[in-house]
Amino acid sequence: MVDKVCIITGASSGIGKALAFEMAKNRFNVVLVARRQELIDVHAQQISELYSCKTIAIQGDVSKEHDCSRIIEETIEKFGRIDVLINNAGISQRALFTDLNLEVIHKVMDVNYWGSVYCTKYAIPYLVQSKGSVVAITSISGFSPLPGRTGYCSSKYALHGFMEALRIEHLKSGLHVMVVAPEYVSSEIRVHALMKDGSEQGKSPREEKRMISAEYVAQRVAKGIIKKRRTMVIGKLGTIMVALSRLAPKLSDKLIYHYIKKEKDSIY
Repeated sequence: MVDKVCIITGASSGIGKALAFEMAKNRFNVVLVARRQELIDVHAQQISELYSCKTIAIQGDVSKEHDCSRIIEETIEKFGRIDVLINNAGISQRALFTDLNLEVIHKVMDVNYWGSVYCTKYAIPYLVQSKGSVVAITSISGFSPLPGRTGYCSSKYALHGFMEALRIEHLKSGLHVMVVAPEYVSSEIRVHALMKDGSEQGKSPREEKRMISAEYVAQRVAKGIIKKRRTMVIGKLGTIMVALSRLAPKLSDKLIYHYIKKEKDSIY
């Protein structure tokens, strides 16, 4: 993996940050992308000191097509190639649809779906050239829906469809397409989840300590890229829920409803 280049969006915290360190550990040069420049600057410096790789930190908002184009251009200017694009940037949402401002769904779709589409569009010529990998960090919510997350689930289902179709389009080009669907991961995503009026939740309704770690997810993703995996559902609970939603959908609906109803400050 020496001298290969990996772009990671949403690299300021959580899974994105963990992926930046993990891919550097696997001897990739790493491009960290996020809106919070000060954080990715620190991460890039730490990675450079820990591992014998090159790093750059690019500030960008993936919901803006121009920013995504610029991210790819700056990467090519610096390294001359792209071998892996990990579309990780994402935001969550928590409110019943009947109460939800539709602008919230637009915002979630802009980041979670369009952000991945934009970045992939501009990176794909270089990824095909290198016979590289395009990865989407989605969620089990793209397989097994959650109430109170209609916008979030919609974005993940859409992203799954996009990636699956892209895989078939490039069946003969050598491009590796991988979808990664973790269960609940301990990260900032629930703190910044958008409520019915678009304000941030500010705190997690779940026990973060009981969730799988971002570092564990990053390790699994790196192995999946190296082994050219197709789809990865990460976490025992997530694997069970995805299987149950396919084999016994009515039972799955009831279990999910009661599971979410027990959340702290429940939406019900």
